[in-house]
Order: sequence, then C-alpha cells, then structure tokens
Amino acid sequence: MNLLHRHLFWSVLSTCAAAVGLFAFVLIVGNALKDLLGYAIAGQLAPEAFAKLVLLLIPYVGAYALPMGVLTGVLLVLGRMSAQNEITAMRAAGLGLSYIARPVILLGLAGAALAMLINFHYMPRARTAYKETLADSLRQNPLSFIVPKTFIREFPGVVLYVGEKDGVELRDFWLWQLDDEKRVRTFARAQSGRFDYDEPANTLVLTLSRVSIETRDPADPENFSKPPSTGSSEEVPVELKLDAIFGKTTLRKKLSWMTFGELMADFRRLNGPDDTLARLQVSFALHEKASSAAAVLAFALLAVPLGIRVSRKETSANLGVALALVMGYYMLTVIVGWLDQYPTIRPDLLLWTPTVLFLGLALWLSNRIGKA
Repeated sequence: MNLLHRHLFWSVLSTCAAAVGLFAFVLIVGNALKDLLGYAIAGQLAPEAFAKLVLLLIPYVGAYALPMGVLTGVLLVLGRMSAQNEITAMRAAGLGLSYIARPVILLGLAGAALAMLINFHYMPRARTAYKETLADSLRQNPLSFIVPKTFIREFPGVVLYVGEKDGVELRDFWLWQLDDEKRVRTFARAQSGRFDYDEPANTLVLTLSRVSIETRDPADPENFSKPPSTGSSEEVPVELKLDAIFGKTTLRKKLSWMTFGELMADFRRLNGPDDTLARLQVSFALHEKASSAAAVLAFALLAVPLGIRVSRKETSANLGVALALVMGYYMLTVIVGWLDQYPTIRPDLLLWTPTVLFLGLALWLSNRIGKA
C-alpha cells in the first residue's frame, strides 16, 4: 500500500470509527431510555445490572450503527477532499477513480465481514443475554413492579393502582380486569392487600382484604345503561403470572436472536409439508442478516462517487445525505418485510433488492464520474 492509499485508508478508517461510535451512542441512549430508564427510576434495577444491560446493547446497536457509520465516514472524508480539490489533483496526476477508491473498497469488505460476524454471532448472543439479564434482575425483586401512585400495566389483562405501599403491605388498592379488547370487565377496590412471591410458580400472589367488586356485562361491558353487578368480600386472592411478561416472545423475535448455526439447524429440521411458512421465516431471518451485512459494502461503494459528486466539506450536509440514504434503505427493507407471509413470491430473496439497488446506483455513478 503506497503513501496515498495509507493516507486515505487511515483517514477513512478513523472517520468511520468516529461515526459508528456516534451512531452507536445515540442508539444505545435511545434503547436505554425506552427499555431501562423506567425500571431504573422505579428502583427495579441495581446499578451493576443497569451497566451490564447497557454494555449488552452494544452488539445489538452495532448491527445498525456500522452501515450508517461507514457511509457517513466515507462521505465526510471524500466530500472534504473533493471540496479542497484533492481529488481533482489526484485525477490530474492520472489516477483513476478505481485506484483512488481501493482503500475504501478494502474497508467496505472488512466492514461487511465484521457486520456478518455481529449479525450471526455477537448480536444474537448479546440480545438473548440482554433479555435474560433483564428478566433475572426483575425476578430477584418481583415486588418492585408495584410502584405507589402509578398505573401498573405490565401484566396482560390487568391494570393495577396502589395508593400506598409499605413493604409487601398495600393500602387503597384498585384493580381493573380487562377483556381481549381492553375493555373493563371487572373493577375491584380494596382497603388493603398483601403481595407474596411464589418462586416455584414464578407468580405474584395478591391477597386483597375488604374488597368491593363491580362486574359489568361480559358481552357488552361499555353499555353503561345497565347497572353493574356489585358485591363485596373480606378476602380475594389474585395470581399474576410473571411468565406473561418474561416468557412471551414472537417467532420473529426468537429468530432474530438465533446464531447462524441455530438458524441452519432449524432450517434443516423444518422439512415437512406443513413447515413451509416456518421454513420461509427462518430463511427470511438468514437472508435479512446476510443482506444487511452486505449493505455495508454497498454503502461504502456508493459513498465514493457520491462524496466526490456532492463536494461538500460541511459535516451537517454530509450527515444529512447519509441519513437520507440509510432511511431509504431501511424503508425498502421494511416494505419487503411486509411480504414475509407470502412464500410464493420468495420475500427472503427480495430482501436483497435494496442492497442490489444501492450497488447498482454506486456502479452507475462511478461510471459517470469516471468518464467525466
């Protein structure tokens, strides 16, 4: 590698690393605020558990930050060099665009390989560990779910409200039981109550004392022209399953948490006539991870002619271009993702459409600039 290539390589590498770090930081903060801040404020997460969970977010957000960072880094470096006429000087010296772009292509290939490793190994393991760590941390203090003067909606089909809490003792307790359409079916108010944790069953057992109960028409609970049935009881037990919170995941989420070996094992196992849709979803997850890794190379190649053509040294302008391209890519990916229930059109292969389009655009722009 000659002096020019070394200069380009280290300039692009350092800028890409800074851009990846910036995007990763923003994504980590966003995920931490969305998933963890409420638990931390409520005292449900210990500081060491919170720190571990934030660290486990790094591989997860890295799968998204790496393509954006590579695109932004190449745009920033080549846009600045083009604006300062360094690219013009290189081309005047007889250096072609393909020669100038060699360090970027090398970095794009390295970035795609790293993204493949993250998508198929580190991200699934980190995501699984993240969910398990969060669940274990909350299970160690299950009563922390009960926060006074707060509507508690974590338990499916139930909304809780507690006026005062002293350890496991509760006062001024309200409970709304909902139907499948989130309509109030039963309302209960208790003067006091007590929580116990059944560890083998992973269940919170709520015992309400001196309870008044209103029961609405289950067929039409929002018909207030009919008076609700009322009653009272000295003691009412209620079981709240914690598995409903920690054990409920969709097939798509489980697939995204699988490593390459686990996905391939599932793919080989699903070979029956009734497994067509499930097999397609596994194939969809495999191609989704592979295509997003290949997008790193596509973004790097596209950024070369685009950075030279845009010729801007302003960071904000290049960041805007990069964000617009990334948003366009992920929008196309989401649109293709809506087709994952239609095996006849092979949506798993269609996932490569955004990557192929960006590669085609990169080649077309490079050819135009090369002839200019």
